[in-house]
Amino acid sequence: MAPASAAPHIPVLLDEVVAALAPQPGEVIVDATFGAGGYSRALLDAGATVHAFDRDPDAIAAGREWPETAENPPRLVLHPRRFSEMVNALADSGLARVDGIVMDIGVSSMQLDQAGRGFAFSAEGPLDMRMSQSGPTAADFLNTAEEGAIADVLYTYGEERQSRRVARAIVAARPLETTGDLARVVRKALGYRPGAPKDPATRSFQAVRIHVNAELSELEDALNAAEVLLGEGGRLAVVSFHSLEDRIVKRFLRDASAVTGGSRHLPAAEAAPAVFTRVSKGVRPTEAETARNPRARSATLRHAVRTAAPAREAA
Repeated sequence: MAPASAAPHIPVLLDEVVAALAPQPGEVIVDATFGAGGYSRALLDAGATVHAFDRDPDAIAAGREWPETAENPPRLVLHPRRFSEMVNALADSGLARVDGIVMDIGVSSMQLDQAGRGFAFSAEGPLDMRMSQSGPTAADFLNTAEEGAIADVLYTYGEERQSRRVARAIVAARPLETTGDLARVVRKALGYRPGAPKDPATRSFQAVRIHVNAELSELEDALNAAEVLLGEGGRLAVVSFHSLEDRIVKRFLRDASAVTGGSRHLPAAEAAPAVFTRVSKGVRPTEAETARNPRARSATLRHAVRTAAPAREAA
């Protein structure tokens, strides 16, 4: 595996996330996407206990070097699991309620910067893209799936308008083994010209990565888990990086903050109370932040506060 980039990891919208979570000494907060631990570090420094999730074994291994994991009791508890499994994982730790949850959706900087993980086409690497480093790879999918299935993935998760043309080119070029193989096929299919403002391979890489890791269904399950876990006054903060993710978060918070179920024709039926309140609008990074960290430019933060209402049946 190629070594990680020497560039430091910079957590996106850190000040805004910490302000939304308002961590207090002794509180229990979940960092659902530990990564390099940028949010966890800020939460620990504020005196909170952090339960951190990551399905990437590299992230968990690095976190085990943190001194807070050795405290008695530990203030950093690492869970090598998907964040959709938060409810069961925390129950195993004796927790049914937490004070805050933060999610930073999508691929991490460390994963992007390691050519051997196969997430990016900036450097040649195996066509992998697995966050958990287990299960079928991107190459497995692209080399075995039917053309129609590949086209559907590219259109749905990459919003690639010419998905059928790209899928046809991928099938014709099999087997694909490296990130460069996939990038070259997509560029040729779409008539890419070097120096264009955006590489057309970006959409296909995003789509395949989301499919391989089931990222959008994981996000939906994690939001439902947050609704179950957060106690009254608990804070939820979610950072997304593209419209597909943000759409899911925005819809979840809209539905969860609505009072539903009552009817003027049936006055005896009680309306279901909202389960979240104080729902923010999308918070975007400042120009100063994007200048320091170009990867922040597409980030959107949405946050809300849990009410005392019981979790909805769907959660």
